[in-house]
Amino acid sequence: MNQSGGRRRNKSARNGRHRRNLNATQKATRNEAAASNASEDRFSKLPNDLLLNILERVDTLDAIRTSVLSKRMLKLPTMLSQFFLSISSIKYDHDKMPQINRAVAHLTDSILGTRNPEITIRNLKIRFILMDHDSLTIGRSVAHAMATQKVEAAEFEIITEKAYSDSTPADLLQSAKLFNNFVGACPDAFAGLRRLWLRNMRFGEQYIPNILSTCKLLESLRLTHCDSGIYSVLQVEHAQLIELEVDLGKFERVELICLPKLQRVSYNNWCSSEHPVYFGLVPQLSRLSLTKVGVHSDKILELSQLLADVHSISDLHLDFQSEKIWVLPECPKMLKPVLSKLQHVNLDNLPEGCDLAWTMFIIEAAPSLKELCITVWDHWCIMMTNKEFRKKYGYCEKADVKWKLYAPDFKHKTLAKLTIYGFQPNDNFKRYIRCVVEHAVNITEISLYDRKLCGRCGDKVYQSRYPRTAEERKRTAEGLGLASPAVIHFRS
Repeated sequence: MNQSGGRRRNKSARNGRHRRNLNATQKATRNEAAASNASEDRFSKLPNDLLLNILERVDTLDAIRTSVLSKRMLKLPTMLSQFFLSISSIKYDHDKMPQINRAVAHLTDSILGTRNPEITIRNLKIRFILMDHDSLTIGRSVAHAMATQKVEAAEFEIITEKAYSDSTPADLLQSAKLFNNFVGACPDAFAGLRRLWLRNMRFGEQYIPNILSTCKLLESLRLTHCDSGIYSVLQVEHAQLIELEVDLGKFERVELICLPKLQRVSYNNWCSSEHPVYFGLVPQLSRLSLTKVGVHSDKILELSQLLADVHSISDLHLDFQSEKIWVLPECPKMLKPVLSKLQHVNLDNLPEGCDLAWTMFIIEAAPSLKELCITVWDHWCIMMTNKEFRKKYGYCEKADVKWKLYAPDFKHKTLAKLTIYGFQPNDNFKRYIRCVVEHAVNITEISLYDRKLCGRCGDKVYQSRYPRTAEERKRTAEGLGLASPAVIHFRS
């Protein structure tokens, strides 16, 4: 009897604990759900203009997903003024590419066809794969929106089914032909474009002039792995173009014939051994960016010749990709006419261990220079390290650039800031900083950074000696021997 009673009491206790645990779990679940609902409710109760501001900061597909949080928010996608529709917004396997691209085309058509036409589209960007039917759907939807709504800026970023590395010359030609047909089928869409980025195409003789004449409002054109054949010439004329970028094509030269509004030009790794760009009528050109892996056969660029017909450059960016220096330090007399308006210079990816004194030629020849930034970096991710490959294709061993000041006592009055990425407390950097300070008499800031970081470089990166403690920084600054060590700032 006592044993039976004991068992009943134990069972009753266990049931009680189970009920309490269950009640606690249910209560926690209800609290969690209530908190979640409260959070969603607080979000959905924000004013429309604030919600729209938030939704327009993400791509459009994410904005649509967010809008299902409440019935009130379901109408918000029709009120957006900025759209970014991209195939990259959806993760997919390569064999699913056609279906995903079709979904982007359908979404574009649906959104542009159902939105409130009284709300101006401030920016419309669509990134899609060049596929015949999908491209036509997107082009016609955009053309209809431009005809029936106010669209301030529209942009196409068009990629091809095959990456450049997987494409044959025939693939490049076929992609260009398909794109040319797309332009012909949707001229009204292209007539309203402001920005266009094309990849992996080899154009026929009249394709590029046709594109430029159709895209009457075009302000920015970017061509990546595009050309009209090996050692072809790209001639550009356009009344509205402001920005031109050419990446990795096989053009021998880019000729800027007549571009009255052009302000920015970027050319990345040209294949010619001659001057890569011809400057015609470009009265507003202010920023020039040149990037190249220099090899033995490349002609050394003389800025006095390259820029002989353009004297308006105020911002110059030269990227040497951690290899050979391919620009010639010239005498100030030759350079001053073309660098008279230069204010900002960025010398990127200079090889480590080489003398930096040659960069002084820019300071000596640019009387209006305000800021000089140099990056010293052996960036192993972009460098070719195979010795046989380097020898076969004429890669150079590291070597100092020979140079000397033409006027050892010259004084520069406007240079105020020197920035160095990759600073190490060795004689090379110290000697360079002293030289700059000696001649730039009004310099107020010298910012020193450690090497830039790249996770992919791994153990190839040499140990940095960048000063990190207060004592190390004090000792390094004093070791420079400057009259005003306060101008030195360690930023890393």
